[in-house]
Amino acid sequence: QVQLKESGGGLVQDGDSLKLSCAASGRNQGYYTMAWFRQAPGKERDFVAGTTWSSGHTDYADSVKGRFTISRDNTKNMMYLQMNSLKAEDTALYYCAARYRGGIYYQPNDYDNWGQGTQVTVSS
Repeated sequence: QVQLKESGGGLVQDGDSLKLSCAASGRNQGYYTMAWFRQAPGKERDFVAGTTWSSGHTDYADSVKGRFTISRDNTKNMMYLQMNSLKAEDTALYYCAARYRGGIYYQPNDYDNWGQGTQVTVSS
């Protein structure tokens, strides 16, 4: 089973930037799609950005388009989320997720494995 571990969260101010990382490890990984989700207290876990592992195709939630960039490094088994122009509404626990079949999907139930989350807090 693939293990996912997020890092890079923290406390920043409105307009600042952060880069999140997700490290994947484990035997016979076999995942095709990875994504970032986020969840604020009392809210649903929402799709933020996704990427296909082989081709690098990406997709983003409307709320982060133009501000966030998802990328992956196949040789390092790493995925990243560069977050610029952060806003208070970006405050959430950010999760890395993996899907073991093709296509970018937008619901948490479509993903097969999850990290523990990393907290991003943006002060206004």
